[in-house]
Amino acid sequence: MARCSPCVMISDEEPGYDLDLFCVPNHYTEDLEKVFILHGLILDRTEKLARDMMEDMGGDHIVALCVLKAGYAFFTDLLDYIKVLNRNSDRFIPMTVDFIRLDFLRATVMTSQQVPSQSLVVIISQL
Repeated sequence: MARCSPCVMISDEEPGYDLDLFCVPNHYTEDLEKVFILHGLILDRTEKLARDMMEDMGGDHIVALCVLKAGYAFFTDLLDYIKVLNRNSDRFIPMTVDFIRLDFLRATVMTSQQVPSQSLVVIISQL
Protein backbone atom coordinates (compact mmCIF):
# COMPACT_ATOMS: atom_id res chain seq x y z
CA MET A 1 0.00 0.00 0.00
CA ALA A 2 1.42 3.39 -1.00
CA ARG A 3 1.95 5.96 1.73
CA CYS A 4 0.03 9.23 1.58
CA SER A 5 1.62 12.64 1.85
CA PRO A 6 3.17 12.99 5.33
CA CYS A 7 1.54 16.34 5.98
CA VAL A 8 -1.32 18.68 5.14
CA MET A 9 -0.04 21.77 3.38
CA ILE A 10 -1.72 25.11 4.10
CA SER A 11 -0.48 27.84 1.79
CA ASP A 12 0.25 31.41 2.86
CA GLU A 13 -2.62 32.50 0.63
CA GLU A 14 -5.14 30.26 2.44
CA PRO A 15 -8.19 32.47 3.14
CA GLY A 16 -9.33 30.49 6.18
CA TYR A 17 -12.90 30.16 7.42
CA ASP A 18 -15.00 32.97 8.86
CA LEU A 19 -15.57 32.82 12.60
CA ASP A 20 -19.34 33.06 12.19
CA LEU A 21 -19.26 29.45 10.90
CA PHE A 22 -18.15 28.22 14.34
CA CYS A 23 -19.12 28.37 17.99
CA VAL A 24 -16.25 30.46 19.32
CA PRO A 25 -16.02 31.06 23.08
CA ASN A 26 -16.44 34.73 23.97
CA HIS A 27 -12.97 35.01 25.49
CA TYR A 28 -11.42 34.19 22.06
CA THR A 29 -13.52 36.47 19.84
CA GLU A 30 -11.22 39.51 20.05
CA ASP A 31 -8.07 37.43 19.46
CA LEU A 32 -9.19 35.42 16.40
CA GLU A 33 -9.75 36.51 12.83
CA LYS A 34 -10.11 33.20 10.94
CA VAL A 35 -9.99 29.44 11.46
CA PHE A 36 -7.37 27.74 9.29
CA ILE A 37 -7.36 24.12 10.46
CA LEU A 38 -10.68 22.47 11.27
CA HIS A 39 -10.93 20.34 14.40
CA GLY A 40 -12.11 17.35 12.36
CA LEU A 41 -8.99 17.57 10.19
CA ILE A 42 -6.79 17.57 13.30
CA LEU A 43 -8.62 14.51 14.66
CA ASP A 44 -8.38 12.73 11.30
CA ARG A 45 -4.62 13.35 11.10
CA THR A 46 -4.23 12.23 14.72
CA GLU A 47 -6.01 8.96 13.90
CA LYS A 48 -3.77 8.53 10.85
CA LEU A 49 -0.71 9.08 13.03
CA ALA A 50 -1.96 6.40 15.46
CA ARG A 51 -2.46 3.96 12.56
CA ASP A 52 1.02 4.70 11.21
CA MET A 53 2.55 4.24 14.66
CA MET A 54 0.82 0.89 15.14
CA GLU A 55 2.02 -0.26 11.72
CA ASP A 56 5.58 1.01 12.24
CA MET A 57 5.91 -0.47 15.74
CA GLY A 58 4.93 -3.94 14.60
CA GLY A 59 4.50 -5.84 17.84
CA ASP A 60 7.03 -3.80 19.83
CA HIS A 61 6.18 -2.14 23.13
CA ILE A 62 5.09 1.50 22.82
CA VAL A 63 6.44 3.94 25.42
CA ALA A 64 4.29 7.09 25.27
CA LEU A 65 5.71 10.17 26.99
CA CYS A 66 3.50 13.25 27.37
CA VAL A 67 4.99 16.70 27.89
CA LEU A 68 2.67 18.51 30.28
CA LYS A 69 0.74 20.82 30.01
CA ALA A 70 0.59 21.91 26.39
CA GLY A 71 0.65 18.42 24.86
CA TYR A 72 -1.99 16.80 27.04
CA ALA A 73 -5.05 17.21 24.76
CA PHE A 74 -3.25 15.91 21.68
CA PHE A 75 -1.66 13.10 23.71
CA THR A 76 -4.99 11.84 25.05
CA ASP A 77 -6.57 11.93 21.57
CA LEU A 78 -3.63 9.99 20.14
CA LEU A 79 -3.75 7.39 22.94
CA ASP A 80 -7.52 6.99 22.51
CA TYR A 81 -7.00 6.14 18.83
CA ILE A 82 -4.20 3.70 19.68
CA LYS A 83 -6.42 1.98 22.29
CA VAL A 84 -9.25 1.60 19.76
CA LEU A 85 -6.86 0.17 17.19
CA ASN A 86 -5.44 -2.20 19.82
CA ARG A 87 -8.95 -3.43 20.74
CA ASN A 88 -10.03 -3.92 17.13
CA SER A 89 -6.85 -5.53 15.88
CA ASP A 90 -5.79 -9.16 15.70
CA ARG A 91 -2.65 -8.34 17.67
CA PHE A 92 -2.13 -6.42 20.91
CA ILE A 93 0.73 -3.96 21.29
CA PRO A 94 1.64 -3.27 24.94
CA MET A 95 1.90 0.39 25.91
CA THR A 96 3.41 2.28 28.83
CA VAL A 97 2.37 5.88 29.51
CA ASP A 98 4.35 8.46 31.44
CA PHE A 99 4.30 12.24 31.92
CA ILE A 100 7.02 14.86 32.29
CA ARG A 101 6.94 18.58 32.90
CA LEU A 102 9.48 20.82 31.19
CA ASP A 103 10.64 24.36 31.80
CA PHE A 104 11.97 26.36 28.87
CA LEU A 105 14.79 28.76 29.66
CA ARG A 106 15.96 31.38 27.19
CA ALA A 107 19.68 31.96 26.85
CA THR A 108 20.84 35.53 27.38
CA VAL A 109 23.02 35.57 24.25
CA MET A 110 21.45 38.09 21.88
CA THR A 111 21.95 38.53 18.15
CA SER A 112 22.10 41.87 16.38
CA GLN A 113 18.29 41.72 16.02
CA GLN A 114 17.96 41.33 19.82
CA VAL A 115 16.37 37.87 19.55
CA PRO A 116 17.48 35.03 21.85
CA SER A 117 19.78 32.78 19.82
CA GLN A 118 19.13 29.51 21.63
CA SER A 119 16.83 27.80 24.10
CA LEU A 120 17.58 25.35 26.85
CA VAL A 121 15.16 22.67 28.02
CA VAL A 122 15.30 21.55 31.61
CA ILE A 123 13.30 18.58 32.92
CA ILE A 124 11.68 19.83 36.11
CA SER A 125 10.14 16.60 37.30
CA GLN A 126 8.99 13.23 36.12
CA LEU A 127 5.50 12.63 37.43
